[in-house]
Amino acid sequence: MRKRDFLQDGDVLGKPVPRPRLRAPGPYMTRVTIIAAMAGELKPLVRGWRHERRNGVKLWRWRFDEGEWVAACSGAGVEAATRAFAEVERAGAVDVAISTGWAGALSDEFAAGKAYGVSGVIDARTGERFPVAAWPEGELQAAEPWLVTSPKVADTAEKRRLAAAYGAGLVDMEAAGVARLAAMRGIPFYCVKGVSDGVRDQLPDFNRFISANGRFQLGRFIAFSIQRPWHWSALVRMGENSRMAAQGIRESLLENLDRQGAIRKRNGYPNFRR
Repeated sequence: MRKRDFLQDGDVLGKPVPRPRLRAPGPYMTRVTIIAAMAGELKPLVRGWRHERRNGVKLWRWRFDEGEWVAACSGAGVEAATRAFAEVERAGAVDVAISTGWAGALSDEFAAGKAYGVSGVIDARTGERFPVAAWPEGELQAAEPWLVTSPKVADTAEKRRLAAAYGAGLVDMEAAGVARLAAMRGIPFYCVKGVSDGVRDQLPDFNRFISANGRFQLGRFIAFSIQRPWHWSALVRMGENSRMAAQGIRESLLENLDRQGAIRKRNGYPNFRR
């Protein structure tokens, strides 16, 4: 991927350790990895990409003349994001890391169903702060919040606490892990999040349906929800917001990865439209 085109025309669980960024011999290719928690967050973006599943990680790839975009998800939480990142690295070094997916709003300023570029990421467990790189040639959004990564899904009370403690506008469960991996490798880190739930939305406790390895137990959740009709309207609203947010994520990422559509047009991108 030519520099003028970009943004314009492990393997094991536990604490990650720095590693040399080795490349196989051959032509240099820029590899961008896009890490999410769930396939639904990536669905609009990866439509038409080559899909595979390896070692419990879902992967989607779109390869073009001078680069490759690789999206991956392995569940909720920092450890799951680390697994996904490691699986992408099995095929070669990563040049750019992006954390994306759904997030909860910590302020009325950030509307459910919208996607937002993030200015920086805070790890709630360690207090570490990771600035986000500026998109080259990219247009800044009106509001670019800081995001705090929490080890659990935040309910309304926890959202208030996180907003007060960190001054963040959004909360997720993975971005700090991806940011840390990018910092250890000395590569640019970006973050785009779509808001699935507003700051005051009353929702069931999703934490009880997330397994130890970060997988959402959908069957158990459906059985739980069927018996609690008072949650139905909020869940329907969240589903619609999540769908719109995922579409917004797609539009934001493609606009910044390939601003003029030159890469997609030149390489026959699936369902390419300008």
